[in-house]
Amino acid sequence: MFNRPKNDANYHWTNHVMRKTVFYGLSAERIKRVIRNPERSEKGIAPDTIAVMQSAGNGRGHYEVWVMYAAAKPRVQSAKFKASRLYRGLAMAKPSEQNQNQNQNIVSRKIIITAWRYPGTSPVREAIPIPTNILEELREEGIIK
Repeated sequence: MFNRPKNDANYHWTNHVMRKTVFYGLSAERIKRVIRNPERSEKGIAPDTIAVMQSAGNGRGHYEVWVMYAAAKPRVQSAKFKASRLYRGLAMAKPSEQNQNQNQNIVSRKIIITAWRYPGTSPVREAIPIPTNILEELREEGIIK
């Protein structure tokens, strides 16, 4: 029986990717591993997304596992919500460290959009752009040429 991936503080699983995990026989752990340690990263087809890949299989059974995800945008509280908290006296209290950690998790949460297997080796597309100031710094330190 297939175990559905569970949403948590780090990952949000769309219904689409849940169907694709069944179709392609991919586990939630495999998808997370591809995200954490990709062999290649590219801009996703959808706006503001990233596609990452890991090779798998061997010999004639070589394939790639691809995952497309987006970083969750931080939630913005509406003025009406803030006013209701203020009315109840909740806005007067300072946020605890736990609340600050929860806010950090929301920012770093990944929305997993889809995953698939690509037979063989896929062609290289457009890489994720790296800001020029970061590239210059890496070149000055001799990390890249």
